[in-house]
Amino acid sequence: MTTRLIVWRHGNTDWNAGSRVQGQTDVPLNDLGRRQAAEAAELLAAMRPAAIVASDLSRASDTAAALTALTGLTAGYDERLRERFFGPWQGLTTAEVQVQRPAEFARWKAGEDVVGDDVETLDDLGKRVSEAFQDAAALAPGGVVVAATHGAAARQGLGHLLGWPREQVRTLRALRNCHWIELTLDEGPGWQLSAYNVGVLAEGNRSGSGSVQPS
Repeated sequence: MTTRLIVWRHGNTDWNAGSRVQGQTDVPLNDLGRRQAAEAAELLAAMRPAAIVASDLSRASDTAAALTALTGLTAGYDERLRERFFGPWQGLTTAEVQVQRPAEFARWKAGEDVVGDDVETLDDLGKRVSEAFQDAAALAPGGVVVAATHGAAARQGLGHLLGWPREQVRTLRALRNCHWIELTLDEGPGWQLSAYNVGVLAEGNRSGSGSVQPS
């Protein structure tokens, strides 16, 4: 019996477009993000999901709503699927963070676990998100479950779930808006990565092969 967990990043926001740190600030989808969610939902609906769960931040919950509209399912919400908490960085552009907080920015760019500045550690992020992934999968054993979440949360949760070191997680390209990861859970091998960065391409061509797309 194979359970498929689809980890779906939310659609675009104005803060994404402006390279502004969102973290756990509740930034809504923009017009592009809503269109991305609707297009991606058509592909995901064809997988016949049995359950949908989302971060309670609106950019993720509204992304999930595009799929519930097609499937008739009701989404559950889990705060553990929220994005990494970035403390006082939230609302700043990455360029502003680099100028105002150079030491912390350098540690973040180097992929260190503890950045400082009240930024959530990678270990804490990975632990809470991977626990949410496991609970989501338990909603429909042997079925397809979709979890709508955020970019850093998705990557770090995946890494923690699979037992990857931080250095290996850093080899993953950034997850594109409204693209997804597919994980499978089987009794024998346990959790395995099946596909990464799959979704609707910007020019309208659809990618369902599981190949890695550029960030």
